[in-house]
Amino acid sequence: MQQLDIVLTLVFSIVMLIFMIFPAMKIVEWLESKVDIPGKWHNPLLFSTTLFLSLCIGLFLQFA
Repeated sequence: MQQLDIVLTLVFSIVMLIFMIFPAMKIVEWLESKVDIPGKWHNPLLFSTTLFLSLCIGLFLQFA
């Protein structure tokens, strides 16, 4: 049963990747306005924030 939970969470997270790009862009813009972040960190920060948000939503959809 635990493997099925992991698979369903990943499926929900993959679907949410598209919808989490805009909030991640706004979060990264806000972080860049508050903290001096080098330009080369913009894309990795955006990508990791998108993954984190989609995993959080996937976990919420699976277990809520």
